[in-house]
Amino acid sequence: MVRNQSRCFLGIIITISFFFFLLSLPNTFASPTRSLCRSDQRDALLELKKEFPIHSNGSHHVTTLSWNKTVDCCSWEGVTCDATLGEVISLNLVSYIANTSLKSNSSLFKLRHLRHLELSNCNLQGEIPSSIGNLSHLTYLDLSYNKLVGEFPASIGNLNNLEYMDLCENDLIGNIPTSFSNLTKLFELYLNGNQFMGGDIVLANLTSLSIINLSFNYFKSTISADLSQLHNLERFSVYNNSFFGPFPSSLLTIPSLVDIVLSENQFEGPIDFGNTTSSSKLTNLDVSYNNLDGLIPKSISTLVSLEHLDLSHNNFRGQVPSSISKLVNLDGLYLSHNNFGGQVPSSIFKLVNLERLDLSHNNFGGRVPSSIIKLVNLSSLDLSYNKFEGHVPQCIWRSSKLDSVDLSYNSFNSFGRILELGDESLERDWDLSSNSLQGPIPQWICNFRYFSFLDFSNNHLNGSIPQCLKNSTDFYMLNLRNNSLSGLMPDLCMDGSQLRSLDVSLNNLVGKLPKSFINCEWMEYLNLRGNKIKDTFPFWLGSLQYLTVLVLRSNTFYGPVYKASAYLGFPSMRIMDISNNNFAGSLPQDYFANWTEMSSVWQRPMRTLDYKRNIAIPGSSYMGDSENNHQDSIDLVYKGVDTDFVRIFQAFKAIDFSGNQLSGYIPGAIGLLSELRLLNLSGNAFTGNIPPSLANITKLETLDLSRNSLSGEIPRGLGKLSFLSNINFSHNHLEGLVPQSTQFGSQNCSSFMGNPRLYGLERICGEIHVPIPTSPHPEESLLEPEETVLNWIAAAIAFGPGVFCGLVIGHIFTSYKHKWLMAKFCRNKRKTTIGTS
Repeated sequence: MVRNQSRCFLGIIITISFFFFLLSLPNTFASPTRSLCRSDQRDALLELKKEFPIHSNGSHHVTTLSWNKTVDCCSWEGVTCDATLGEVISLNLVSYIANTSLKSNSSLFKLRHLRHLELSNCNLQGEIPSSIGNLSHLTYLDLSYNKLVGEFPASIGNLNNLEYMDLCENDLIGNIPTSFSNLTKLFELYLNGNQFMGGDIVLANLTSLSIINLSFNYFKSTISADLSQLHNLERFSVYNNSFFGPFPSSLLTIPSLVDIVLSENQFEGPIDFGNTTSSSKLTNLDVSYNNLDGLIPKSISTLVSLEHLDLSHNNFRGQVPSSISKLVNLDGLYLSHNNFGGQVPSSIFKLVNLERLDLSHNNFGGRVPSSIIKLVNLSSLDLSYNKFEGHVPQCIWRSSKLDSVDLSYNSFNSFGRILELGDESLERDWDLSSNSLQGPIPQWICNFRYFSFLDFSNNHLNGSIPQCLKNSTDFYMLNLRNNSLSGLMPDLCMDGSQLRSLDVSLNNLVGKLPKSFINCEWMEYLNLRGNKIKDTFPFWLGSLQYLTVLVLRSNTFYGPVYKASAYLGFPSMRIMDISNNNFAGSLPQDYFANWTEMSSVWQRPMRTLDYKRNIAIPGSSYMGDSENNHQDSIDLVYKGVDTDFVRIFQAFKAIDFSGNQLSGYIPGAIGLLSELRLLNLSGNAFTGNIPPSLANITKLETLDLSRNSLSGEIPRGLGKLSFLSNINFSHNHLEGLVPQSTQFGSQNCSSFMGNPRLYGLERICGEIHVPIPTSPHPEESLLEPEETVLNWIAAAIAFGPGVFCGLVIGHIFTSYKHKWLMAKFCRNKRKTTIGTS
């Protein structure tokens, strides 16, 4: 009994002790005295930190900033260790601005157990060292968005556990090494954005590949290998290379493939869908910008899963096959820039899921079938540059989803009868320019609230611009150029207006410029050329801080262009054309002093695509909307010729004040406009000298000061303007020596005519046209005393022999030919007398 009790008590003690032992275990393992990180791994990381010096200015996060010996390296940012062995198995330094190169003895390669290495967007430079092959445990390698150069090291073949490789957006060259064939586990491969030229054939053996991206390289070969063995392939992208030969139809036999992008290459010949597997999952096929030709085969109907089809920019011809109606999942169809003809097949209008349809730049003709209204999901329609005629399709006005329409460069002649309007609040982008539309702009246009772009230019529209627009409709870009519109300009700029660009040039508008334009605080472009607007100079437009282009050319504006109480200058102005009006008066010497944009060096803006990786692409070089979908255009007299600029280069700066009655001196401040490319002050009444400050405009390409009353000499500094290719100083009162430079020597003689006191034109006009100088150039006056002495010496040397020769000849003639001379003289005298009588 006692023994049993003792055993029971002992059991309880043991149980309680064991319980407390278990409680102490977590604390034991969590003790700060034990480190998971191995010392050799920590030391290698700290060495790597030294190799990657910190170059951050505070705008970039620095991953290694917290790395120090007082903290377990396995808890450092960007570092992951094996939970059991303490080996570093993952290193992630994305967007670490290292500004260094990977050396062959880098401590990075001491981390031999790495499985995951991500060094993207670190500004790494130099070549990839062959030591990369030492990291044989790697399954994930990302060195994208760096500045790596040179060829791929063959040792890359040692990474036979690799499943993911991304080396995109570097400057790697050469061929893909044959050792790539060892990467049999590779699942995703991104080599896009480099300068590889070959070796792609090795990829046909990597049967585990799911994604291949070789885009934006210099591959120049045929894709002749049978790719059907890549039975796991889902995405194949090789756009923007120089691949040539036939379309690689073996791709269509891969049932797992969903995305094929072959655009911007040189594939040629017909396209064949005959090998397409019946279980095809292909959703995207893009073969645009190639040299494919022939007909679209009827077998295209086998691609039943297709959602996006782009055959644009090829040489396909004939008609679109009716079998295309089987592609019921299509939401994007792009057939532009081919040679398709005939009427648009009604089969296209059975694709009820279609959202984007582009048939532009073909030979389609006739009327647009009314069945287009069945495309109820259509949001973008482009029928431009065809031969369509008749009335504009009603779906444009009635659809509640169709926000982007381009019908330009056709022969549509009527807006048609409007029975129903679509969603009034939808933001619309319409281009109906360069058609044959007649009659007035319909009033129902006022029912739509906002147009990001509306273009009715180059039609035959007449009547007035609807006045209702001022209360109902706002625009971002409005173009009514080259019609027969008349009447007054409506108040298009009410409070809060978004109007950025307005072109009403080449119409018959009258009256004054609406003062409501002062409300267009976002206005950048205003073109009123070729109307009958009669008003004074709009000084108040100088308050529009974004106004970049102002064209008042060929109207009946009048009065001074300067008033001390009203003039604000135009600090943002790049192009101002007020030519062929009735402006008068003089300009103060500091008139152009605050036109600061004319002296600013333009830099191409960058558009950020990915803030996380700090990835940006260059913005547009031309004036237009922020998305670069539409661009402004302008007509200017450039190098003496009326030139149509279909796009306006953002760095182009121009001033044209020609054909007015401006007088006084040309403002010396014009020399501050160092980025000016075009200056035309011809056909005015400017007097005085040509400002020497013009020589400071180093970008000047064309200069016209003709038909004024300028005097004095042409400044020598103008001869040093290396970009100056067109000059006109004709019909002034200029004098002196023309600058003897290449720029002046290449001009036409007519550029200097009407200045009889100019000289030094032998190279330009030839001897017969050279005016005789009436006074020597001041620079030559320093030589006059020496030249005078030399002339007298020459005269003295010649005087003696001359007198002697004269006496001898005189004696001979008077002694022996006296009678003959008298007879000759008398006969001639009698003839002259008879003739006159």
